[in-house]
Amino acid sequence: MAQGVVRPLIAGIAAALVLAAAPFAHAQITFKSPGWNDLSPQERQVLAPLASDWDKLDAQRKQKWRGVAQRYPGMPPDQQQRLQQQMDSWARLTPEQRRVAREQYKTLKSLPPDKKQEVRQKWEEYQSLPPERKRELASRPSNGRSMTPMRAPPQPTPSGPTPAGVPAR
Repeated sequence: MAQGVVRPLIAGIAAALVLAAAPFAHAQITFKSPGWNDLSPQERQVLAPLASDWDKLDAQRKQKWRGVAQRYPGMPPDQQQRLQQQMDSWARLTPEQRRVAREQYKTLKSLPPDKKQEVRQKWEEYQSLPPERKRELASRPSNGRSMTPMRAPPQPTPSGPTPAGVPAR
C-alpha cells in the first residue's frame, strides 16, 4: 500500500521541480551594468577614453572593460601605454567603423595558423613603412581597386533573329 502512494508522490514532486526549473533553464546570464559613476576611481582613470560611450555599452562589454581595468596595474608600462592608445583610437571610431573592426577581428581569429602568420608578417611590414607611405596606402580602398564607380555590365546580345525595324547590336 505504501509503495502505491510513494511512487506517484515522488513522480509528482519530480514533475513539479522540472516545471519550476523550466523558466531558469532558458534564462540568459545577465551581467550587472554599472554606470560610469559606479566605477572605482582607478577604473574611471584607466577607462577614461571610454567615458563618453560608457552608458551606450552593453553589460557584457562593460564587464570586459572592467576586467581590463583591473588587470591594468599589473601590466608593464609599455603595455599600459599601448592599451591607452588603443582605447583612444577605439573611442574615436564611429559605430560603423567599430562594427567593421569587430567583424575583421572575428575573421582574423578564425584563420588557420599559417594564414594568421602571413597576416602578422604583412602587418609587421606595414608597420615598418614610413608615415607618408602609410598615408598613401590608407587613402586607397582596402581591396586595392580604384575608387571609380562600377559601370553597368554590358547587355547580352540577343540570340536569334532581330525583329524587323530594330537594329542588331
